[in-house]
Amino acid sequence: MRMMSGLMALVLAAPAVAAPLATPMQNDSYWQDGRAALAQRLAAVNRPKRAKNVILMIGDGMGIATITAARIWDGQNPGPGLPRRSGEENSLAFEKLPHVALVKTYNSNAQVPDSAGTASSMNTGVKTRIGVINFGQDQLAEACKTPNLLPRTIAEMAKAQGLGVGIVTTTRITHATPAAVYGHVPNRNWEGADKAYASADRAAGCPDLAAQLVDFAPGGGLDLALGGGRARFLPLAKGGLRDDGVDLVAKWQARFPKGHYVSDASGFRVLKADAPGPVLGLFNDDHLTFETDRDTAKEPSLSELAAFAVKRMQKASPKGYYLMIEGGRIDHGHHASNPYRALSEAQQFSRAVATVLANVDLNETLVLVTADHSHVMTIAGYPERGNDILGYIKNAAAGESRGSTSKEGWALDDRGQPMTTLSYANGPFVTPGLSRLLPPTDKNYLADKLHGTDSETHGGEDVALFADGPRADLVSGVMEQNVIFHIIAEAFGWR
Repeated sequence: MRMMSGLMALVLAAPAVAAPLATPMQNDSYWQDGRAALAQRLAAVNRPKRAKNVILMIGDGMGIATITAARIWDGQNPGPGLPRRSGEENSLAFEKLPHVALVKTYNSNAQVPDSAGTASSMNTGVKTRIGVINFGQDQLAEACKTPNLLPRTIAEMAKAQGLGVGIVTTTRITHATPAAVYGHVPNRNWEGADKAYASADRAAGCPDLAAQLVDFAPGGGLDLALGGGRARFLPLAKGGLRDDGVDLVAKWQARFPKGHYVSDASGFRVLKADAPGPVLGLFNDDHLTFETDRDTAKEPSLSELAAFAVKRMQKASPKGYYLMIEGGRIDHGHHASNPYRALSEAQQFSRAVATVLANVDLNETLVLVTADHSHVMTIAGYPERGNDILGYIKNAAAGESRGSTSKEGWALDDRGQPMTTLSYANGPFVTPGLSRLLPPTDKNYLADKLHGTDSETHGGEDVALFADGPRADLVSGVMEQNVIFHIIAEAFGWR
């Protein structure tokens, strides 16, 4: 009897034989896509536990709604020679990465954050106040007098270990997100010696961010810095904004006589990835031009910058490197409540991610793709499948279709005005009726919003984090934003 009981227990404990899925839907495209997606997830890749390199890619302001809208935009606007799709089934390059988490973005004193506090969180492992770059949450300007007590950044730790450090951005290189790689200021506006900003910081002896980039000391300075913001490095006499008379470009060239300074696309495109010395590229006095307006002869694209940066860091930093790449102007399109440019920038950022993934070995390089914060753009209504993501809503034929429609078939609001899929909770109002003179698909169209503000604001919801490479398995669940730093440190093997 005991033997029989034991045999029964073994039978009950044995795994069930896999039964075939029987359904009349097996030829449905969604069914087949679902089975293919499952197979991809079952084909798990076990990466090594240590990373030689880490690349952190930040789509500034690329919240969940932006990812969804950009996914559709990218499918509907794939580029010359490629077929247009409805868009909803499309995936951006980073959406195919196997590890995903949600990230809480609040600052230590703000429910809805800014880029300074969020980028500081990712680079130092601690949260701080809104508008502050790489200061402790209780440290004020006086802390500039004791820099050894400020939070240490990934870049500072990496250089101390003999690793390379690089920055790529479509904003000013002194803007909040890139500045958080190398700088420490109690006011994010203290970008250059500009009398218009931060006199209190100057009085406290805090060096401006442009000066900190040039003087970045650990391990011989930054290996690569590509972006905009040239005016913050040049004195007034040379067309810049610096009121201290210092030419920081000349200072950088004197510090790095074997370095390479470039200021336009032609100079950049002849650079050799394996040439010795650091690289400084400042391609605009201010931010780089929006991708949809960019003069290709004057400014390189983000994808070009990213491709060069990866090859350069691989050649220049044989021990490994930390590289931050920012698609920074997604944020600026949103601040103007201009979805066309915001989504175009997100598309370019996705292409830059694809470029990076095509040029790295994920068994030695951890790639993290995230946003610093979200925006108040929303996707609403009941548009039919394939409806132009920027256009007026044509309602789906299902029961959720409601309200009146125009003769063109557009869904109308209670005022009798056609509604767009994309709108904003706040942002700059335009002269009544002016935006209606432009179709919502025009790149200069400003979307509808509920509240009028000089600039559309950030959103406070969680953002996504995508990852692959060594220790990408640590990216899961819902996490605090500063945990990103600790994942990077763990991947590098820092204790």
